[in-house]
Amino acid sequence: MSDTKKKPAVGIDLGTTYSVIAHINDVGRPETIPNAEGDLLTPSVVLFDGDEVIVGREANKARTTELENVADCPKRQIGNQVYDKVFGDRRYPPEALQGWILNKLKNDASRVAGNFKEAVITVPAYFDEVRRKATQDSGFIGGLDVLDIINEPTAAAVAYGYQAGWIDIEGRVDQPINVLVYDLGGGTFDVTVMEVGKDRFRTIATDGDMRLGGQDWDQRLIDHVSENFKNNYGVDPRTDSATLGKLLRDCKETKETLSTRSRAQIECSLGSSSLKTEVTRETFEDLTLDLLDRTDFTVRQTLKAAKMKWTDIDKVILVGGSTRMPAVREMLSSLSSQTPDSTLSPDEAVAHGAALRSAMLLHEGSSAFRPAEIKNVNSHSLGVVANEVETGTPKVVTLIPRNTPLPVVSRKTFKTHRQNQESVLLQIVEGESINPEDCAQLGRCAIWDLPGALDVGTLIEVKFAYEENGRLKVKVRIGGSTNKSFRYEIQRPNSLTEEQLASWQQYICGPDDS
Repeated sequence: MSDTKKKPAVGIDLGTTYSVIAHINDVGRPETIPNAEGDLLTPSVVLFDGDEVIVGREANKARTTELENVADCPKRQIGNQVYDKVFGDRRYPPEALQGWILNKLKNDASRVAGNFKEAVITVPAYFDEVRRKATQDSGFIGGLDVLDIINEPTAAAVAYGYQAGWIDIEGRVDQPINVLVYDLGGGTFDVTVMEVGKDRFRTIATDGDMRLGGQDWDQRLIDHVSENFKNNYGVDPRTDSATLGKLLRDCKETKETLSTRSRAQIECSLGSSSLKTEVTRETFEDLTLDLLDRTDFTVRQTLKAAKMKWTDIDKVILVGGSTRMPAVREMLSSLSSQTPDSTLSPDEAVAHGAALRSAMLLHEGSSAFRPAEIKNVNSHSLGVVANEVETGTPKVVTLIPRNTPLPVVSRKTFKTHRQNQESVLLQIVEGESINPEDCAQLGRCAIWDLPGALDVGTLIEVKFAYEENGRLKVKVRIGGSTNKSFRYEIQRPNSLTEEQLASWQQYICGPDDS
């Protein structure tokens, strides 16, 4: 496809445990680009080896010997101010750690795709606005211009639509179908119900768990083996970093083995003591049944939010490496009375969908792909904190309920409480409770330059503009005789400043690539 050669169309699945980068190749197909080590999957792991920073395979191997110098799964901490480990007496923001991962993906992929800066990056559908902004910042730090942030299940649906022939120019389909995307990755879990057609991908409802993924299944094996060792020798192997690092690797491999074999052995050694623990698939499934039940509950909640039953779902699509576990497929087969679709590579589908989205954005009008309409919903309600007039008790006033189609603009009107009020403070929150303490604090917008002599009860209109990529813009209009408007960027307590972002970008990418 000659037009895609003008600008490489690149998509990145920035995963919790592994990341994948893909592009549209010379014949117009999405293709995963191997990293410098020749692997399709790059471990999302960073190793601090003195003054050297190593990303990927070698960093992952170092978990068994240098766990204290390894930052793994920074995606689980994205949105926090700093990563929870100290390296060389220094703390790092998760955005910087992800920036190193993205920079490696970019540099490795340039050998195949050519030099590029623009890319689409995916995030879990259940990521809130803070984490989406932090992911966008990670892209900037890694030397990328982020074309779009799209949801991982949406990207998988786009890849499925391509495979079905629905987004190339010649593709035809009579009726759209309802698709449930079950996305169980290494560190996060999402369920999304979508309507998929020849030129439209419309999200109807989404839900998820940002603290649930294959890692949690690994941890159950680690705990099982460790307790067995402790009962035999009176020592907990999890307290030794080298032993724990080896257990992390061995238990992950055992989980994968149990997807194809009925039993496996895990050996744990500490000092002169050694113990082999046999684990059957049945034992493993018993140890992790409550984790699987959590995904079952989320699936049911998502269908309820979509106002659908299983009979309304035409296709169940599996995404994420953890869906290879037989228990996942058996559960979904039982619930849906159909065989889940696993024709897409669970590891590569998201990156392929992101690359297709990149091609649509970069080569609109000249691409072999339809400019498909992609409609998402917000995964969390957005609102502001206001005080009740009678009691003065703070409560959340929702402006945009969850599962509202995006983009959307919403307005609410409030009143000033004091004569000659000089300022307004908007506290913006995300969540489903009316209690501000139970919601995520997105940030604040402070207006200090209100016109003078405002009467009590002057109307203040708050406008939220929520974009398709899950980013929020805020506008405030003061009523009365002034009728002035103010546009404000949200002041996020954990976000990096522009100066900090530029500094990290130069530190990671160097002056020539920043």
